[in-house]
Amino acid sequence: MSGLLALLDDVAAIAKVAAASIDDVAAQAAKAGAKAAGAAIDDAAVTPKYMQGFDAKRELPIIWRIARGSLFNKLVFLLPAGLVLREFAPGAVTPLLMLGGCYLCFEGAEKVAHALAGGHHEKKEAIAEGSPAHLEEEKIAGAIKTDFILSAEIMTIALAAIPDGSIWMEGATLATVALMITVAVYGVVALIVKADDLGLLMAAKGRFAATRGAGRGLVNAMPKVLAALMIIGTAAMLWVGGNIILHGLKDLGFGWPYNQIHHVSHVATQALDTGRAAAEWALVAAMDGVFGLALGLVLIPIGTKIITPIWQRVKRLNPVV
Repeated sequence: MSGLLALLDDVAAIAKVAAASIDDVAAQAAKAGAKAAGAAIDDAAVTPKYMQGFDAKRELPIIWRIARGSLFNKLVFLLPAGLVLREFAPGAVTPLLMLGGCYLCFEGAEKVAHALAGGHHEKKEAIAEGSPAHLEEEKIAGAIKTDFILSAEIMTIALAAIPDGSIWMEGATLATVALMITVAVYGVVALIVKADDLGLLMAAKGRFAATRGAGRGLVNAMPKVLAALMIIGTAAMLWVGGNIILHGLKDLGFGWPYNQIHHVSHVATQALDTGRAAAEWALVAAMDGVFGLALGLVLIPIGTKIITPIWQRVKRLNPVV
């Protein structure tokens, strides 16, 4: 009997350790996911454009396939690569993170430049030829490729935010982040894409005048919601990108820009009696975003005049790329 009680005690102790580990994974995943929120917001803002031109019945299946491809990339390619880098080449994580930050700054600044130019420089998509099924496959492939870049940034940001521990704990945390981010992003995308259909249904078949009015309001509001989401996504890209670069420079021994921004925000908010912490954070985020915009504007000619032509030449030499 005493042996059985000892065994039960051991089982209870193991269960407590397992529960604590699960709690640690969940807490670390939540913190890491919050760090990657900027890139995730942009992912949610970019994806709905791939639904344009398709029958409403195909929208949710397309979103599901893109989400499945996104999760596959995160778990099968990006997670192992991130853990290998962290284990065997931890010094490479910060430069890679900064490279991703440069990409975010470039993309955000390019969107701002296009908006200021009235959209005249936006690239027009060529009208693809082929069957609807073929077009759907092309759209899904394009969306997954775009998602891969943003997912790489999300996973790298999350990995940098996870405290050092066993490789299994880090892997479990990163996998949890991947699942949480994917569900959140594509859940929001599904709601955005189907919101106008819901509004039309409410407007046409609502039993009450208030329901029909709400449906019409939802339909009319969706273009503004999408426009606002693009603005939020762009601002988030510049803020996160600028913050990553400034933190990276500080970690590499050049902390003057980072320290100056925090010093200015601290001095500027000293006189506030209430809400000082929030105001200081907002001011730092704004200055990070301005820094990201400035860097992105510098990177635009480099990306469009040098990197893109080289990449196009590589693709012509090797069509598999």
